[in-house]
Amino acid sequence: MSNPRPDGITPSQTVGPYFKYGLTPNGEYEWNDAFTNNLLTPDTSGDRIRVEGKVYDGDGAVIPDCMLEIWQADAQGRFSDPQDKRALPNSSFKGFGRCGTDNSGAYAFDTIKPGVVPDPDGKKQAPHILLAVFARGMLLHLYTRIYFDDEAGNADDPVLALVPEDRRATLVAKRKAGSGSAVYALDIYLQGDNETVFFDV
Repeated sequence: MSNPRPDGITPSQTVGPYFKYGLTPNGEYEWNDAFTNNLLTPDTSGDRIRVEGKVYDGDGAVIPDCMLEIWQADAQGRFSDPQDKRALPNSSFKGFGRCGTDNSGAYAFDTIKPGVVPDPDGKKQAPHILLAVFARGMLLHLYTRIYFDDEAGNADDPVLALVPEDRRATLVAKRKAGSGSAVYALDIYLQGDNETVFFDV
């Protein structure tokens, strides 16, 4: 059977303008964000933080149309989910956020520092944020974690312990010096020498 397209197969684009319009409009379209990069609500308790950085492709170029989603526990280590029986029903903190990268490849989330979460075996996991990365050319999104460099619990975290020691820094956001709410910086590299550790889940 001959190829009906003489120019061949076009590359897949799993994130791009249609994702931006529907999922990360950010005021650029007549469309409301279902979820934003600001997870803070009036009744949210805990230390307010910002997590920011840039997303790079395998050639070291920034990705201006990537989409990131985060999912995290609250300051007491509880998830806003019916499966987590410890969650407070009167809190409006959902623990889920979404944002797109800008033209410089930058992203940012305003949230709270998550608390310690037990793993399925009851072992304590250091405070962390789950991160999903959607980008053009990727048929499946990637999963990783964001840890914080000022948490002593990182040394005993059972998931971080699975990562080779020389690669763990790709998961640890560094706190920036300054006043006000804490700002943590972590760049995401999809490929290359500095490739972020991604998990097969």
